[in-house]
Order: sequence, then structure tokens, then C-alpha cells
Amino acid sequence: MALAACGAVAADSSSANSGTAPAAGEARAGLASAPACAITWGSGEKTAGALSSALLLTAETGRHECWDRVVFEFGGSALGYSVRYSDQVPTEGRGEDLVPYTAGGSHLWVTLRAPASTFDATSGEHVANVLSYDTLRDVVFGGSFEGYTTFAVGVRARLPFRVTTLAGPGTHSRIVVDVAHRW
Repeated sequence: MALAACGAVAADSSSANSGTAPAAGEARAGLASAPACAITWGSGEKTAGALSSALLLTAETGRHECWDRVVFEFGGSALGYSVRYSDQVPTEGRGEDLVPYTAGGSHLWVTLRAPASTFDATSGEHVANVLSYDTLRDVVFGGSFEGYTTFAVGVRARLPFRVTTLAGPGTHSRIVVDVAHRW
């Protein structure tokens, strides 16, 4: 929104200098234009970090003007993950495929290298409301087994994504998966 607001200020100042005011439709068109996201993440597998004993606490989603986000928060330091597109996303320990039960044209297989013994969901449960998101279609818990936790993340199409790790709040940590709205 800040970029759109800056564009509106620039449009107003240029019309003030030229002595003509922009038409109402022109002003709205400048505000509604797509953001310049410059996404260069790619859609290949992203893997990092080691197994951790930090427990998964929450899985939440968020929206940005250039991507949709899934945030996994842990009670301690968790930095290990593997995220890739896949036609199958097996549940941990049982191997049942989550893809038939996960909305979306493509699916990310998210493996967190940390247990979810205190996470309040059962395997196969849809854990996020992604109504009105541009890219996210579903987030389904795939269970936890021997320190590994799986999620199937349904997205509109195979789009670029990135994975980042963040410290905090406090002694917690977060693994964040961002999926772009477009190439």
C-alpha cells in the first residue's frame, strides 16, 4: 500500500506541475496497479538445518501484496526444514497421501525437522482458513513421527516460493514459507 500511496502522490504532484488534474479513473488506475514484486525465488526444493527438539506450537497464515505466507512457530530453536512441490504428500508414520484431501492445483510437501507433540491438530486436519487468499488454497497437518512433522500446503499453481527462519518472539523461533502470487 505504501508503494501505491507514493504513486498517488507522484501523480498528484505531476498534474499540479502541468496545470491539469488527473481524471478520477486515472487516479484509481494508478492505485490499483499491480505491485513491482521482483520475485526471484524459483520453485525448486529448499532444504536447511538439522533436527531439533523444539515443539511446534502454531501454524498460521498471512497475506502480503506479493505473496501468501504460512508461519510455523516453535517453542525453542527450530531451523530444520525441507519444502518442495510434490504430487504426493505422505502423512508421517502412516504414509497416507494427503494430496487427494488438500485443495489446490499444486502442493508443497513441507517437512519440519521438529516434533509436533503439543500441536493441537490430528493428521489430515485442515489447520488454516485461507479464504480470499491469492495463492494459498489449503494447509493440512500430516502428523509428526520420530521428530519430523509434515504439512501439505495447497496452492493455486506451481509458483515461486521461499523459506526463511526467524528468531523470536522471546525464545521461540519460526519457519516461514512464502508463495508468490505470480511468476
